[in-house]
Amino acid sequence: MGNENTLPLYDKIWLKYTFSRVMDSFTLFFLLLLLGYRIFYDKNYSIPCVLALLCESWFTFTWILTMNTKWSPTRTITHLDRLMLRVSESELPALDLFVTTADPVLEPPIITVNTVLSLLALDYPSNKLACYVSDDACSPLTFYALQEAAKFAEIWVPFCKKYNIQCRAPFRYFSDEDNVSKKEDSPEFYQDWLRMKEEYGFLKGKIENAAQNSVPLVGEWAIFSSIKPTNHSAIIKVLWENKENLIDVLPHLIYISREKRPEQSHQYKAGAMNVLTRVSGLMTNAPFILNLDCDMHVNNPKIALHAMCIFLDSKGEKEVAFVQCPQQFYDGLRDDPFGNQLVALFVYMGGGYGGLQGIFYAGTNCFHRRKVFYGLCPSHYIQNGKNGGGVTNEMEATFGTSKRFIESATHTLEGKMLTLNDNLCNSLEDATKVASCGFEHDTAWGKQVGWLYGSTSEDILTSLNIHARGWRSEMCSSDPIAFKGCSPQDNIVNMIQQKRWVSGLSDILLSKHNPIFGFLYGKIQFRQALGYVWFMSWGVRSVPEICYAVLPAYCIITNSSFMPKKIWIHTSLFVIYNMSTLSESLKTGLSIRTWWNNQKMMRITTMSAWFFGFLAILLKLLQISKPVFEITKKHESSSSDGRFSFNESPIFLPSTTILFVQLTSLVTSLFRWSLRVGSEVGYGYGEVLCSAYLVACYLPFLKGLFRTGKHGIPLSIIFKSAILSFLFVHLCKLTIIV
Repeated sequence: MGNENTLPLYDKIWLKYTFSRVMDSFTLFFLLLLLGYRIFYDKNYSIPCVLALLCESWFTFTWILTMNTKWSPTRTITHLDRLMLRVSESELPALDLFVTTADPVLEPPIITVNTVLSLLALDYPSNKLACYVSDDACSPLTFYALQEAAKFAEIWVPFCKKYNIQCRAPFRYFSDEDNVSKKEDSPEFYQDWLRMKEEYGFLKGKIENAAQNSVPLVGEWAIFSSIKPTNHSAIIKVLWENKENLIDVLPHLIYISREKRPEQSHQYKAGAMNVLTRVSGLMTNAPFILNLDCDMHVNNPKIALHAMCIFLDSKGEKEVAFVQCPQQFYDGLRDDPFGNQLVALFVYMGGGYGGLQGIFYAGTNCFHRRKVFYGLCPSHYIQNGKNGGGVTNEMEATFGTSKRFIESATHTLEGKMLTLNDNLCNSLEDATKVASCGFEHDTAWGKQVGWLYGSTSEDILTSLNIHARGWRSEMCSSDPIAFKGCSPQDNIVNMIQQKRWVSGLSDILLSKHNPIFGFLYGKIQFRQALGYVWFMSWGVRSVPEICYAVLPAYCIITNSSFMPKKIWIHTSLFVIYNMSTLSESLKTGLSIRTWWNNQKMMRITTMSAWFFGFLAILLKLLQISKPVFEITKKHESSSSDGRFSFNESPIFLPSTTILFVQLTSLVTSLFRWSLRVGSEVGYGYGEVLCSAYLVACYLPFLKGLFRTGKHGIPLSIIFKSAILSFLFVHLCKLTIIV
């Protein structure tokens, strides 16, 4: 028994992706060879060759960042058996569960309800859990749905634990007919299953009926009658309380809608998370926090125990600030036509971060150590706030004027348990105060403590701050996967999401929070800083990608060349890179078609959504406009046929224009329209093949030219793209030296 107590609760396994390393090294070799050829041998200083050199220099730099991140991959393995031997159920630390939702139309309450139900049914002592739901829309429908969910949870949670149900989100569980396979072996289970399905049908029907007919604003809902979503006082309601502190009943369930005023900035999701942190600090003050988006339900009910293996390990306790679980989706379309799944990315890039200072915080599916959000560094221990007025004043300047919260924060920072009210409702007055929009004024919230403000990618900014203080992080890839959510169901939603991510990342890259500063003035390791730069530079990457994409067309139209006559360097580079990415996709269980769809979407996304995200930050820096935080539509089940959809958004303008330009160049090459009488062909097969490859990547847009309805490109986009293409061709002609 003594030896078992000294064994680690988790192990980090160092992986050897030998083939991937070799192929990545060959890719870098050919990139450097290409640069060397252009600089020392070709010495062609024409416009296309100089532009190609600049673009290829950026691609080489980006590839170095990629290799740096992937080079030392790891996988974390947790040992639940050792945890149970070392820590009894009564000794497990408390865990606060945060769920955020912001729009009852784009994020239907039935999806939020399923996420909450899956959390309430975690395989963890119920008296150690408290679920807080932040409703940033202050919607009576969301409040009603959660009330009804709490009633259903009284029978759903015992059912899940009695029969050890794996998937504990009802809408996913009942959609899989394999879950009734026990009916022949266990009539009792089948009867309970039928009852649960019927009761869930009643619950769903009530919520859908309330959505269609609206909730009568009387009784408990009267408080919603005189409010507006962006102008209301804080509303905090205890929907269920485990008053007897029992281990086998429902955990606490608390509804929160923070105060909002038109004249006050609400700081988007980061502001909501900070309110959840303060309110929970007054009510339950668990030393650990799990935060989920409203559409990410629990898929592995033991995931909290897996996370505790990392947090409670002797090494993890000193070093690990948060445990990030990968994102996967339950409604992914066959062959992933919109490139949403990111499976290979989490395996190879996510595993690579594990060999550095740790994976970044991805905004959801993440377990946090509460004291880290209060500004604690790994080697720092705060003084007792009662020892002097100066320290107390410093705590007020940091955390605000709530004495009750300062007491709570002090106990957290000191690693002590705070004796809280036996009745959660006794904390409502203090909780309402810390949920007010003016509470953070002249405090460190959003600056040094809590989720940081200043970017729509508050998760990455917060992660960067945590690593800069010397903390590490770990990725927990449990089997089965910990959480599953709904993926963007069409390319429009995907583009909106990608644009929002990249605008936030570019904002950080071009600010004082740049990770290189974290290396120079903080405790971020050099390779970790480069790892941050890799994905923060996604927006910048769009510019050389667009330039490189138009180079083949420019050369064909002007009868010039940016490629060597012998294109073996480019050919080798193209073949090796694609062999490498294809191998990684196949090893992670993806199909060849999925790999091609991901390659295709990478070209489309980079030159459209990423470009507009980067452009939004440039306009912000020039003080012309500010980025807009756009919430994406969530669906309970897959509703897409995999075809591209289009609207009149400018985000489709670059891709349609590039398609037109490539088609024009191919037609020009076919009929030799770029040649003057007596002249020779200046371009080669390389330029023609590049244009053809881009047309293949933009095939969904080519199909969109001939379709109608939502699957057809609007005439306004076609007209604008045609004008831009004509201008491009005209400018190409002007550069020709007669």
